[in-house]
Parts: sequence; C-alpha cells; structure tokens
Amino acid sequence: MPAPVDSNSPAFWWQSQLRILTSANAPLLSIGGSQFYEMRTVTPTIVPPDNLPLWIEAAWLDENGTLYAWYHHEPGGLCSGSRLTAPWIGALVSTNGGRTFFDLGKILEAAEAPDCSAKNGWFAGGHGDFSVVVDEAREFFYFYFSTYGGEVERQGVAVARMPFALRQTPVGNVWKFHEGDWNEPGIGGRVTPAIRTAKACQRADADSFWGPSLHWNHHLESWVMLMSRSCCEPAWPQEGIYVSFNPDLTNPTGWSAPQAILKGLGFEPGWYPQVLGTQIGETDKIAGRLARLYVHGVSRWELIFHRADGLSAPPSRPSRGEEELSAPVPEPTESAPVEPTTEPPPSPIEPDPAEP
Repeated sequence: MPAPVDSNSPAFWWQSQLRILTSANAPLLSIGGSQFYEMRTVTPTIVPPDNLPLWIEAAWLDENGTLYAWYHHEPGGLCSGSRLTAPWIGALVSTNGGRTFFDLGKILEAAEAPDCSAKNGWFAGGHGDFSVVVDEAREFFYFYFSTYGGEVERQGVAVARMPFALRQTPVGNVWKFHEGDWNEPGIGGRVTPAIRTAKACQRADADSFWGPSLHWNHHLESWVMLMSRSCCEPAWPQEGIYVSFNPDLTNPTGWSAPQAILKGLGFEPGWYPQVLGTQIGETDKIAGRLARLYVHGVSRWELIFHRADGLSAPPSRPSRGEEELSAPVPEPTESAPVEPTTEPPPSPIEPDPAEP
C-alpha cells in the first residue's frame, strides 16, 4: 500500500484512476493508475473533525459520483490507567472523490458497557474492524464487523444491514442480525455472530476471528471473507489468516467453516488481510480468479481461486455502483486542489466538477 495501514483499506475507481483509503489514526487518500503504479497521497479533510482518531475501513462509490464511507472510532479514557477502548462505527459521505468527507454520525455501537478488566490488551468491548458491501439487488448494505464485548456467545464476526435507499440518512437506519432476524437496532442492539468466538475476548488467552474483509468473487460466483485469528496468548497475537465462503450475502448463517491460508510464516503482526483485484474496475470488494493478497498493507502473495466444479465462470461486470472501466488506465496526473468546506453536501449529491 502507498501509505501507512492500520485497518482494512477500501479502494474505488474515480474517473479512470484507482483510489485507496488507508488509515492509521487518520485517513490518507492515495491516487494512481492502478495498484501497480506509483501513487501519490493526500490528506482528506473530515468535517467536522470531532470523531478523530478514526480509521476508514469501507467505502462504496455511487453511480452519481457520491462516495459513501464508514469508519471505526476508538474513544479514549474509558478505563483509568489503561489504553483499553471500545470502538464504534460511524458513516461519512464525500462529493469530491474522497478529498473531503462529511461525518454523518454514529451508526453501530455495542449494547454492553466497557469491561475494564479485559486482559487482551486492546479492547474493553465495542464494535469495529469491519467491511461494508451491497447486495446485487441493491436492497441493503451489509456490515460485517468485529464485536469484542459481552458474553462470549455474542462475540466474533457479527452482521448488520441498512436499506440502500437510506444511505444518505444512516443514523437510526442500521439493524443488527440477532436470532434469525434483523430486529436489533444498530446503536445498543444485541447480535448473533456469523462466526463465533471460541474463547472470550476479555481473556488473556482469547481465541477469536476478527477484522473481516469481504469481496464478491466473480470467478467463484461467491462471497469471500478473509479474517484474522488472534489466539491464544496475551496481547492479542496473530495466529493466522483464514478464509470463508458464502454464495448468499443475505444469509449470515451460510458461511463455511474458516480455513487457514497463512500460518506461522513470520508475517507478524499480520493483521488486516484483504484482496485487491488485479483487473481494471476490480477493488477490495470485487475480484476474480487471481487477486493480490494484502496483509497489514503489504502484498507478498497472490490468491488463486479454484471452482469446486472445475468450470471457468464467465467474466462478470463489476457489482452495480462500482465504476466499470474498459480503457487502459492513464498515468496519474496532478489534480486541481479542492478547498475544504464546512457546508453540508447538496441533495441530490453531485460530483465535484473541480476534480479531474
């Protein structure tokens, strides 16, 4: 990755150039011809900046040029004399390709109070470290997020969804999956994880999958989820990178048992596995038979996906809402500066004409 990484790093195509958002307490925007070109990096403006530090972990580009993004925030000072935090998830929107984001507010927060006796070294509870994808029918955005608090049965990789039509007004419109239904509010609601924790996150020897990164694999015709697994010693150590498959995004119970793809190869800290598709128009949310595997922002590997039936799936268009590109990507060029503004985005939202 062209800039420091401390979370999932969403990518999108904006007017024939790849843009990648990386975060390490604050977001950076990198722009270039593709992941194989040198990229230049700029600092986005967050309006208002009240919820810094934040990590942008997911983004989705609308057909009209509006960029929706979602962030992980870690409040400080929750546990006296400790760095333990309990993250929550908020929403952003940009009208100029990610140079300026307007904060739409908090949309996902745990029901449980922080547990300051937690021994994992990082989390006293909370929701964070997540991905957001949209179903093919564009009915819902699905949030696959890590949940770190409460009873062990409520910990692991949980799921929530938001109606696609309400993407400009997300606060109060996100609902968590619980006991077979989408009946719990995003703020304070209970969860039934899709991938459950084996040993509670509060323990020094916690054993939990976390940090899901999802993409639609058009070769497999299935959703693919990459996850970290922390186990089973103090300080939340990385045990390996795992993969799970599910052809139906809307069914949180349909994920296959996680299978290890990297273990014991000296890739510590090795958090935040994700793909970037290698073809024009592919991103962290859509890829094919061949994709680059990034771990903590570094790609030393390719992933090659094989269909169980041995057939070759036909190429498919990028999922609706992702810009489809067919022409060669030009070298990156300098863009006109976009001045930050404190005005709210217009409605309906239009792309910034100053952006090349």
